[in-house]
Amino acid sequence: MAYDLVLAERIRQSFAGTAGIVEKRMFGGLCYMVKGHMCCGVAGRDLVLRVGAAKYGEVLRMPHARPMDFTGRPLKGFVYVSPKALATARALKKWIAFAVSNVESLPNRTPKRSKRRRKIV
Repeated sequence: MAYDLVLAERIRQSFAGTAGIVEKRMFGGLCYMVKGHMCCGVAGRDLVLRVGAAKYGEVLRMPHARPMDFTGRPLKGFVYVSPKALATARALKKWIAFAVSNVESLPNRTPKRSKRRRKIV
């Protein structure tokens, strides 16, 4: 599955100046790791967010958000956000903030070594 390169670059720019962000290919797309955990990414043209169980219902009630279900079975705590909700840099940052706040609540995780990882900051 190809992913939206423009959205990937916009996410990189959103994380500019943030230390410890790692970019990795995952789910047939691209994801961004924070503290060793998948935080957000790009699958096709959609933004993927790891919002966690606590914010899952709240985020799903927002326009343009839907369960992440690339296997036909939704992954709890993960959502897709359609491109319509990502028109501005401010909107993109708002969505990413849900995922960052979730991942920041998790303990640090030591990432495994991989040739496909690229530290972006």
